[in-house]
Amino acid sequence: MGHDEAIARAAVLRPIAEIAARAGIPDDALEAYGRLKAKVSLEFVAKAATRPEGALVLVSGISPTPAGEGKTTTTIGLGDALNQLGTNTMICLREPSLGPCFGIKGGATGGGRAQVGPMDQINLHFTGDFHAITAAHNLLAAMLDNSLFWDNPLEIDPRRIRWRRVMDMNDRALRSIVNGLGGVSNGAPREDGFDITVASEVMAIFCLARDLDDLQERLGRIVVAERRDGTAVTARDLKADGAMAALLRDALAPNLVQTLEGSPALVHGGPFANIAHGCNSVIATRLGLNLADVVVTEAGFGADLGGEKFLDIKCRQAGLKPACSVIVATIRALKMHGGVAKDALGKPDVPAVLKGAANLLRHIENMRKFGLPVVVALNHFTSDTPEEVQALTDLLAPLGVTLVPCTHWADGAAGALELARAVLARIAEASADFAPIYADDLSLTAKIETVAREIYGAAGIDLTPAAQKRLAAITAAGFGHLPVCIAKTQYSFSADPTLLGAPAGHRLPVREVRLAAGAGFVVVLAGTIMTMPGLPRVPAAERIGLDEQGRIIGLF
Repeated sequence: MGHDEAIARAAVLRPIAEIAARAGIPDDALEAYGRLKAKVSLEFVAKAATRPEGALVLVSGISPTPAGEGKTTTTIGLGDALNQLGTNTMICLREPSLGPCFGIKGGATGGGRAQVGPMDQINLHFTGDFHAITAAHNLLAAMLDNSLFWDNPLEIDPRRIRWRRVMDMNDRALRSIVNGLGGVSNGAPREDGFDITVASEVMAIFCLARDLDDLQERLGRIVVAERRDGTAVTARDLKADGAMAALLRDALAPNLVQTLEGSPALVHGGPFANIAHGCNSVIATRLGLNLADVVVTEAGFGADLGGEKFLDIKCRQAGLKPACSVIVATIRALKMHGGVAKDALGKPDVPAVLKGAANLLRHIENMRKFGLPVVVALNHFTSDTPEEVQALTDLLAPLGVTLVPCTHWADGAAGALELARAVLARIAEASADFAPIYADDLSLTAKIETVAREIYGAAGIDLTPAAQKRLAAITAAGFGHLPVCIAKTQYSFSADPTLLGAPAGHRLPVREVRLAAGAGFVVVLAGTIMTMPGLPRVPAAERIGLDEQGRIIGLF
């Protein structure tokens, strides 16, 4: 049993009704899923919406490396520390996907003494939200093929079907398939494929919807295919939106759990930040803001991916205005960005830290372009030396950026108190300067260019002919005002995962564009990024199992 897992097992979690009461949620607003987790009724969510809102803190990180950064762990540690200081705080996180749990990442509920629980239940199945999203997505796919089979009354062009199927598991063999084989009773053969559930437009709609009415309206706008004359066929045309909303009704209520130190946490929705918009649900974030003085939320991967999408997509659509940005870094990860191999990270290397800090500096600069004050949380490892930490502190000081070493993994809230104080100071100083990086009225191409240039440091973009044609068609159909959601590798500012640090002057290769009309953005696929991941040579699933007491082991 790993150290994180042992800590999670040893923790004594409180009844979820007690956590709810601490958050100001009455017992009659809870639908319990066992003793330790519950959904909060949408009726209560609507009532709470009349209350004043607290301050919103965004946690993101430097470009991830195999050395580890710890965004979720830091988000939880910061929330616990703020509560310990007497600031009424709620934590808002995404739900883990089964794909990474059984693939390369393992569990995604934090680490050490900064975890949410029950760890095993949250990582595996939880309250069934992802299964509901998968079912709703695939119901639409089934109804699309059924319409084709029964004489195609909507005159769908089988060559222009945009809606793929999904499953919440890494399975590269399903990226490109042919379905409808086996004779006329099974329909006409056509090319198809699977994405992972977290990349589904239904997942994005689920996370961006304000309420059930907005959910069904957005579902109805999903464009699944085109007719031969080029006009769009939607989920509403297929009369699928009502049934999809019915499948998602119960899932849309946010999930309440707790940290190991008893802080309330809303864990709801789970899009990846490299292939989707990477933020938890608007409903959960809004509820947290209505109940607490401070909400700490995480956006996936680096600030160039989840952070940018949080600010340009989620905040734009939901009218959110974050007060502060926390960027998580580690000395080990900065060394990797500075060219040090993973097996040599334990050796002191101040020059490598300073060289790799170019990545951190770019992320700081990017967050400031949105008008946000920045705090850097240095997630401490025992191999960090005082000289390395001091060199980084000295580098950031002239920029007016506070570097706060944190030990929340080992010490829980006590190890993040200074970070909490630094964040409260930034919240107190926050101005109303926040704004997205681009305006709605820019063309889609100009929006992609703006993100590539201002956030990735690119010299420009290279569109394939197919991408150019699709952008033109999406604009002609009236969707040119939408924001863009760029899918690219998380490991680099470029589309090349081997270019670490802060590469500049590169070009962003855009190979494909997809319209997500219901979600309200345009997906831009750059480089070789895949929307259905594959399993690594040695998947995490090989170490997951049950112990002699029937408990799940191996999730860390």
